[in-house]
Amino acid sequence: MQPKRVYLDNAATTPIDPLVIQEMTTVMQEYYGNPSAIHALGREVRTLVEKARKSVATLLNAAPSEIFFTSGGTEADNTAIRCGIAAYGIRHAITTKIEHHAVEHTLGMLLKEGIIDKLSFVNIDAKGNLDYAHLEQLLAENERSFVSLMHANNEIGTLSDMERIGDLCEKYEAIYHADTVQTMGHFVHDVKKLKVHFLVCAAHKLHGPKGVGFLYVNSNIKIPPMIYGGAQERNMRGGTENVYGIVGLAKALEIAYAEMAEHQAHIQGLKDYLKAQLEAEIPGIGFNGETDADKSLYTVLNVSFPEMDMADMLLFNLDINGVCASGGSACSSGSNIGSHVLNGIKADPNRPAVRFSFSKYTTKEDIDYVMEKVKMVVKQSALA
Repeated sequence: MQPKRVYLDNAATTPIDPLVIQEMTTVMQEYYGNPSAIHALGREVRTLVEKARKSVATLLNAAPSEIFFTSGGTEADNTAIRCGIAAYGIRHAITTKIEHHAVEHTLGMLLKEGIIDKLSFVNIDAKGNLDYAHLEQLLAENERSFVSLMHANNEIGTLSDMERIGDLCEKYEAIYHADTVQTMGHFVHDVKKLKVHFLVCAAHKLHGPKGVGFLYVNSNIKIPPMIYGGAQERNMRGGTENVYGIVGLAKALEIAYAEMAEHQAHIQGLKDYLKAQLEAEIPGIGFNGETDADKSLYTVLNVSFPEMDMADMLLFNLDINGVCASGGSACSSGSNIGSHVLNGIKADPNRPAVRFSFSKYTTKEDIDYVMEKVKMVVKQSALA
């Protein structure tokens, strides 16, 4: 008999919804033409791509011409940053020290390459909240800026106020890029209300396939391509389209929007339940980032455990007991490098941190099982 295994690493990736698999399988089996071909089979496939584009655009209240399919969130972030800065000759960028590496490393490389002259970091508090007064100060004191601030932090879940950031960027004529990888499909994004120039998506964060995403580009700005070699995506991204991935992305987003309120209530309840159990059962437990429902991504709970012997074995011991979780950003899981996010909020380096992240498939029974194993592992560590 296979041992029980509970998956609480949904911020890293999610299981694919069976309805998405069904939709993708149909495309794989029945549609094989190249969407750039002019013959009937090619036109059939082109229709699938454009139908998916229209579906995504409708959900975001965008125009189909503002949606560009990519290989995922990292490519979308890179395209927005590199091409947005290049298009307008921007020399100053603003971000934080707790952004995803797709943003942090890209901006750092642009500074190293001399494409931008200055990279400023908005102050954050101990829970990862932005200092909006400092953001305005940076916008006011510098030339036209490129602002890249994530909607929800992927490790600690703290939310930013996109409307407030958009208003400030509009006031100072800044270009605003929001990394929405963790919140796309979990919150409504109405681009007619948000004063944002770029949004991004990775389908695998919302029960879609890996290897596909999209970039929303506000029609008020124009950027050059980042990938050359073909006229795909209206001359914006060379390379034959990942057709079944694109169809799967659109289906996953449709399901996410249709069931969003139900899933949010379900997942928030599980997050609150786990938090309450941890506080009741583990003396000295703490939490990194915001945990209140109106300030935090409801799919993420970052737990700060008390100091313990062999703290570096905590995740491993949870894993061998059937609990799949993360020690921070999915991109650095399994490495010896400390979390730049936890360093950025000045979390206690002696306290091991575990990110538990939930999905619509998580159950109360899963949480009870996780609590049983957490208590056992913590007790064993205390006796070591």
